[in-house]
Amino acid sequence: MSVDMWGYQPAVGYTAGTSLIGYKVEATDGGIGKVDKHSDDVGASHLVVDTGAWIFGRHVLIPAGLVIGVDTAGERIYVDRTKEEIKNAPEFDKDKHTGDAGYHEQLGSYYESHRA
Repeated sequence: MSVDMWGYQPAVGYTAGTSLIGYKVEATDGGIGKVDKHSDDVGASHLVVDTGAWIFGRHVLIPAGLVIGVDTAGERIYVDRTKEEIKNAPEFDKDKHTGDAGYHEQLGSYYESHRA
């Protein structure tokens, strides 16, 4: 698994401590939902995205390393994966998987295998 999968890249436009809650999240082929929660934890930075009706109200966890751009003025976050890749990621249960290192490893491996 890539060392940077769980950290924001310097050039994406994110400043640590900035709230991203409510920002719209865009995959490479369209919108996937809004940020419900996010974390700046070193080695575990991520977004929790509420997909709304797109995939039946499911929440998905997206590692910060997949963020390719943050538009603070437009409140949008761009990620380097397709809607289908995100939809097919290991299911996220916020009650079971928040802070679960095993889940993070599984999810990181999944996204690494779908690197563009």
